[in-house]
Amino acid sequence: MEFRHLGRSGLKISEITYGNWITHGSQVQDDLAIKTMHAALDAGITTFDTADVYAATKAEVVMGKALKGQRRESLEIFTKVYWPTGDGVNDRGLSRKHIMESCNASLQRLQTDYVDLYQAHRFDYETPLEETLRAFDDLVRQGKVLYVGVSEWNAQQIRDAVRIAADMGFDRIISNQPQYNMLWRVIESEVIPASEELGLSQIVWSPIAQGVLTGKYKAGEPVPEGSRATDKNGGADMVSRWLTDAVLNAVAKLEPIAADMKLTMSQLAIAWTLSNPNVASAIVGASRPEQITENAQAAGITLPEDVLSAIDYALGDLVQTDAALTVSPQPRA
Repeated sequence: MEFRHLGRSGLKISEITYGNWITHGSQVQDDLAIKTMHAALDAGITTFDTADVYAATKAEVVMGKALKGQRRESLEIFTKVYWPTGDGVNDRGLSRKHIMESCNASLQRLQTDYVDLYQAHRFDYETPLEETLRAFDDLVRQGKVLYVGVSEWNAQQIRDAVRIAADMGFDRIISNQPQYNMLWRVIESEVIPASEELGLSQIVWSPIAQGVLTGKYKAGEPVPEGSRATDKNGGADMVSRWLTDAVLNAVAKLEPIAADMKLTMSQLAIAWTLSNPNVASAIVGASRPEQITENAQAAGITLPEDVLSAIDYALGDLVQTDAALTVSPQPRA
């Protein structure tokens, strides 16, 4: 496993982060989920990402069980706040009330005294940034949070937050967690330049495009049984946008590229995201131990320029680059 600094901080994280978004607490039974997380540890992964909203808080519970007994100082545990975790009017967003209550609840579920990185899961248009940033800073001062990050914020939102944090003497933001893969590159034109300037790194999710970049989905063929495309708990909705003949035929052209590099398709896709110097880590989920063992081997791989060019040529104009697609939900009213 290789490690990279997270933003302009002293914190190092593993190039592969284990994430349990869709799988734990819903798709995968707890005992198998725990075995899979232990396989991640065996592969050298030290960074683990979750969120309070995943599987209606159950994902954090599973992660807490799986990491119990591990040396806490050897792990980097990340979670997030924003989405609803209850039916109350204040059970969502980035108000001080929701942030404080959500952090305390997450710590209990994760069975830890602190999280290494606490992330604003989306931008909240209804709460002043000053209120959100003060709440995060207070959690840092209390020792419950070591570093602060955001997820799926656009470049201007990141700039505003960094400026306000500096003006008010708050702990600064060191990371952003966006979707990023060969097909979805919307952060490249604005978010990454702003992040490089301001000292943030990307921790990217969906590096294999919900499984599409593994090559297991074929144009004109039914989706494989048991795949994410058959999951009615949210997985199918996420992957459906990629299941067009045009995309699947283009992805098939990546297979000889991966073979020439002696990589699996998944490893090629993950290594591609890590070829961007502003990416600190790629978040990889798994429903079986062997999946994470395979994908962890993408760490430390350097893709030559001719391979990167061949990938671009294969995917052509199917790549999405519109920066305006980095959006958070508009005000609840």
